[in-house]
Amino acid sequence: MNTEALAGDLSRLVGMTGFSLLTWQASVMILIACVLIYLAIHHKFEPLLLLPIGFGALLANLPATGITDAAPGGILYYLYQGVSLDLFPVLIFLGLGAMTDFGPLLSNPVTFLLGAAAQFGVFGTLIGAVALGFPIKQAGSIAIIGGADGPTAIYLASKMAPELLGPIAVAAYSYMSLVPLIQPPIMRLLTTRRERLIRMPQLKPVSRLARIVFPILVTIVTILVVPPSGPLIGFLMLGNLLRESEVVARLSKTAQHEIINITTLFVGLAVGGSMSGEAFLQMQTLQIIGLGLLAFIFGTAMGVLLGKALCWLSGGKINPLIGAAGVSAVPMAARVVQRVGQAEDPGNFLLMNAMGPNVAGVIGTALAAGVLLSLVG
Repeated sequence: MNTEALAGDLSRLVGMTGFSLLTWQASVMILIACVLIYLAIHHKFEPLLLLPIGFGALLANLPATGITDAAPGGILYYLYQGVSLDLFPVLIFLGLGAMTDFGPLLSNPVTFLLGAAAQFGVFGTLIGAVALGFPIKQAGSIAIIGGADGPTAIYLASKMAPELLGPIAVAAYSYMSLVPLIQPPIMRLLTTRRERLIRMPQLKPVSRLARIVFPILVTIVTILVVPPSGPLIGFLMLGNLLRESEVVARLSKTAQHEIINITTLFVGLAVGGSMSGEAFLQMQTLQIIGLGLLAFIFGTAMGVLLGKALCWLSGGKINPLIGAAGVSAVPMAARVVQRVGQAEDPGNFLLMNAMGPNVAGVIGTALAAGVLLSLVG
């Protein structure tokens, strides 16, 4: 057998496969994609998004598939248009509104301040990102990671810094999934055991009229004050009105299930499809991930610190732990508050009280995005 001919045939065979086109950047990203899939399946870290994001990144870095988002013709390219045209983020907010009970916030309106306090992490990180040399639009897109709200981060990045959409989306959803690991040490560091033991009174029922008026009123006021927040706030409140009106049960259920599930799948694939090795593996990506972590830590800390202030002003009636739920990772942040509180006192039920600042954080982060769009968009 002619070994040279065999070697030539093997070389031509390899050249016909994707192995000949595989770069080191793509190889690293394939490994990262597998890690994201592993975290989603084994550790259940935000699996609804990390799993499609990971698989989308896998597809984007396998060469010669023709399905990437790089040019018209690939399926991921067309899915990405749903992100860049703001369709998918607002549809997620529609579903989120239909799934959200604003009753805890309406029952204890002071907790809205805790949702606002968490946004200090966003604007503090904006200053830090500018100091590191990021252009102001990129800095604003990075800063919104501190709100721990993936759809809002995608919405803002697609408008202000689409070139950073991949790392910003991955950072935002990663920190959402890591809430149970990141927040408890901060909460314990900034509170005393006596404060963590505070039992809050049961929330009062909220009338149906108040539940119906709330989304309408919030839509009018917030959009008049911050017009660029209109798409996110408007669809969030529309979803909630579908829920609370009790006259369109089919639409409410569709928004809660079919619409948000299909959109979440498409968003994950589109974001993952934007994570090509050449674009993702840069020092800039590490800076974004680091700044996002600082934003999230700072936002959590500010919420807890304001919770301590409200505890003092209320004469010890507000447990400052609920301030950590001011980030908009719903309902995970509220569940973490419940878990930390019950670690000190198994009979302390803080979940519903924590849901107030948690849903306020969703509104607050959407407003923060609108403010950033108004100022630098």
